[in-house]
Amino acid sequence: MRYSKLFGKTIKEAPKDASLISHKLLYQGGFIRESSAGRYYFLPLGLRVHQKIQKIVKEEMDKAGAQEIVTPVMHPKYLWQETNRTTSVGFELMSIKDRSEMEFVLGGTAEEMMVDLVRKFQLSYKDLPFNIYQFSTKFRDELRARGGLLRAREFMMKDAYSFHASEEDFKKEYENMKKTYIRIYERLGLKTLVVESDNGYIGGEYCHEFIVESQAGESKFLTTQDGSYAAHEDVAVFQVDDRNVDEEEKPLKEVEAVRGTTMEEGVKLHNKPLWQQIKDVLFVDERGRFILAIIRGDYDVNETKLLHLIKAYTLRLATEEEIRTILHSEPGFISPVRIKEDLEKDVQLVIVADKSLHSVKNAYGGANKKHRDLFNMNIGRDYQGDIEGDIALAKDGYLAKNGQPLLAKRGIEVGNIFQLGFHYSAKMTGALFTDATGEQKPYYMGCYGIGIGRTMQTIVEMHNDVKGIIWPDGISPFQVQLVGLNLDNESVRKQAEQVYEKLTQAGIEVLFDDRTSVGPGEKFADADLLGFPIRLVVSIKSNGQIELKKRKEKETELLNLEDLIGKINSIIL
Repeated sequence: MRYSKLFGKTIKEAPKDASLISHKLLYQGGFIRESSAGRYYFLPLGLRVHQKIQKIVKEEMDKAGAQEIVTPVMHPKYLWQETNRTTSVGFELMSIKDRSEMEFVLGGTAEEMMVDLVRKFQLSYKDLPFNIYQFSTKFRDELRARGGLLRAREFMMKDAYSFHASEEDFKKEYENMKKTYIRIYERLGLKTLVVESDNGYIGGEYCHEFIVESQAGESKFLTTQDGSYAAHEDVAVFQVDDRNVDEEEKPLKEVEAVRGTTMEEGVKLHNKPLWQQIKDVLFVDERGRFILAIIRGDYDVNETKLLHLIKAYTLRLATEEEIRTILHSEPGFISPVRIKEDLEKDVQLVIVADKSLHSVKNAYGGANKKHRDLFNMNIGRDYQGDIEGDIALAKDGYLAKNGQPLLAKRGIEVGNIFQLGFHYSAKMTGALFTDATGEQKPYYMGCYGIGIGRTMQTIVEMHNDVKGIIWPDGISPFQVQLVGLNLDNESVRKQAEQVYEKLTQAGIEVLFDDRTSVGPGEKFADADLLGFPIRLVVSIKSNGQIELKKRKEKETELLNLEDLIGKINSIIL
């Protein structure tokens, strides 16, 4: 390819809203351009990278035994209604009607489509297991598209779905996909951590994210120094330390408490530790239920864990008016003790108690009246939860179950694998196979996703310097950038053309900077920005030889044309 003919040249300016170096470099290098918020054009250079990533993913998926298919981008809406996901996903579905008024949604994920495909076949246990995958455009009407390709509204994803006769068989494929992903990211030049995560709107009981540690990422996770435990903030667990569990339970009493509404005001007024105070957080879910989450005062409520416990999709904080007029309590003085006594019959209040409350005796907190507090509250005697479990948010410095301190980190999620179980096959009619006894049973499922564009930008985020991108060998848009200087000199131009022709004939991917109106400084700056593994220079100074420089190194060497191909192959192969 000749640079003079390339569509999408380098520019000096970056988008004003670009905060990440990877976003800036992809824009300045002419790899991408934004269409509308969260939707991007991939220009020739960017598409070459995108396709090479896709090729590596395909090779490894095929090697792992998966089979590629293609599903329609427009999903019949009734499929999503079968699984009740028209309202339960974590993004707005984008809807469309055809000329016959049939409703479709633009696919944000493809579980329903894959199950619908599989149930069209009368399969038996002999046909299982299998893993089918696709590369397809996904549409997610994100509230805030940001970070370039890291949070887009339209993007290419590799999504795979496996079908099994049993959980035991599924677990084998889950491990197979985990190992496959590790190989993929190694080939792409990314070091990933496998992190326990939340299934969210996908469904199922557990999943793992593949995260590249980076401050540019939105994923917050906690891990131990030795890496034996790693979990997303949404699901991370920790040891709850017992405080005064041996203390004798004292009589419950109500006291005057002229204070503000914060936890700190309670500590200051009563001169008691924060951990002995009960923290009460009142939410309202999508069904209109009031959810009172109660937890030890020095811990925070993890809303994701809470959502799972109460089997809800969304939460919002209750308003002060709701607290006063519906629950007959007082903001800042809410208490689980006797709060249900004055409720109207049509008001649903679910008290969710964190297990940390068993680590404290004689707790203090509000009395459901302004400027009144309770002392010596004890779970089981004075109040109890309708639901009890772990709703605590893990933090840096807490102890993991193995006793090691947790370290809080950030990273970019580049892929994930999900256990789905019977989440979809039990909801969708006819998603059954015939077992060895002739009985009809639902499929046990898993799914596995990789965002191609997100992975591409993550590679740039991790592989760059002050001059520009440093592409790993296997995914660079071109293997070589040939820079011609002094091209107005006939002998130099003839030599540069000869080098370009020889590289092309040898099957080496080369971008020839053949511009005559641009000086050496700009050409070298562009080469560094684009970041191909090898830069070759032909000029008057090279005296008939070719100067070779690796992008990662400062040193150069001069080579004769007959030695050039062998040298390049030794570097890039």
